[in-house]
Amino acid sequence: MAVHAHPDDESSKGAATMAKYVSEGVDVLVVTCTGGERGDILNPKLQGDAYIQEHIHEVRKKEMDEAREILGVKQEWLGFVDSGLPEGDPLPPLPEGCFALEDVDKAAGELVRQIRSFRPQVITTYDENGGYPHPDHIMTHKISMVAFEGAADAEKYPESEFGPAFQPQKLYYNQGFNRPRTEALHQAMLDRGLESPYGDWLKRWDEFERVERTLTTHVPCGEFYEIRDRALIAHATQIDPEGGWFRVPLELQREVWPTEEYELAKSLVDTSLPEDDLFAGIRDNA
Repeated sequence: MAVHAHPDDESSKGAATMAKYVSEGVDVLVVTCTGGERGDILNPKLQGDAYIQEHIHEVRKKEMDEAREILGVKQEWLGFVDSGLPEGDPLPPLPEGCFALEDVDKAAGELVRQIRSFRPQVITTYDENGGYPHPDHIMTHKISMVAFEGAADAEKYPESEFGPAFQPQKLYYNQGFNRPRTEALHQAMLDRGLESPYGDWLKRWDEFERVERTLTTHVPCGEFYEIRDRALIAHATQIDPEGGWFRVPLELQREVWPTEEYELAKSLVDTSLPEDDLFAGIRDNA
């Protein structure tokens, strides 16, 4: 189960990993916490489109439908309202009724319901910083941590309301946007005389003083990068197909960095680090 804040997050974070496991016959469920209603239209070719602006919720749902089919995954909505990304100094208050202002335990109950129904052995989500500090990403982390434990707690979340208790065995943080990968691809582009899209990224990395995470798990999935990109392009309001996401040739990516990275946050099975499989320790004990 991959828990994400908005439609498009599933295609930009761990999509090749999901496609790999689907190809192996693994059931994969994406849980999307919000509808992305307050997301900006980031594709310059679609900016100013009155229909999209007025029907952004429906448009983003259709984009999610297409991405889901490309990845071969199942998908469920938790039904919370996008909080938007507040900007300004000081930051404005979050809008009333948005996901980030929900009671954490109550919101986690909706995720518990999905966990108990789907019964995943492995869950992926965001770290305590949300991967980046969007309020919905941070809230996604909070409810994921509560639900990982709460799914097995029939007292806190009664089985009569939330379904039979179930305990997932491992929980990971997505860490695909990590500095070693970014630096490796940046240097590879320069070595080949190509313009790298990562120069500004690395400058901002230093400016924001991002804390380096522990990369415990490197999943080989380079052969699924094309599927990942197709799923990402399906989110047309969010992604410019001629933008920086796609400037590094796929063959170069497969040669230089053919894995997606994760940080093991919780494990109820024995495993040895580093791993190359999210099911390490689970397959061994099957």
